[in-house]
Amino acid sequence: MGSVSKDLRSDSDLDEVDLALLRALIADGRLANNRLAARAGVAASTALLRVRQLQDRGVVRGFHADIDPEQVGRPVQAMVAIRLRAHDRRHIDAFTATVPRLPEVLQSFHVAGDDDYILHVAVPSASYLRDWILEKVTTNPAVAHSRTSLVFGHEPGHPGPLRD
Repeated sequence: MGSVSKDLRSDSDLDEVDLALLRALIADGRLANNRLAARAGVAASTALLRVRQLQDRGVVRGFHADIDPEQVGRPVQAMVAIRLRAHDRRHIDAFTATVPRLPEVLQSFHVAGDDDYILHVAVPSASYLRDWILEKVTTNPAVAHSRTSLVFGHEPGHPGPLRD
């Protein structure tokens, strides 16, 4: 039986060049194309074409800066668990069209279990968080219940779902 990490992409059509490009991009998303090509062992034109194809296929979803919320005036982070009033398209659409798109929300997860959504939020203060929950979350007609947990620390996991 193979290891779990090697089996993660068993049904995808990524080859070793694609995987090398992805590993290099995970390590440094700002890597110049010629250096990216060298790390993958291909010509620069090939690297450029392959990365564009990975983007077109939705494998590479984008490139972004990882900003420290504390450094930009949002030192209080929380996980907000949301339970919707009903599990119908109307309530789901009403919620997803508003709350997860608010600027305080760093990430939104639609989950199974007791809760329907978990929001990772970053705000300037505890009082701002309280007011935000009261004004933006609990007043949303689709929301039945919310539960907030403050984040004391965060350690990132593996930066990308690639096999070894």
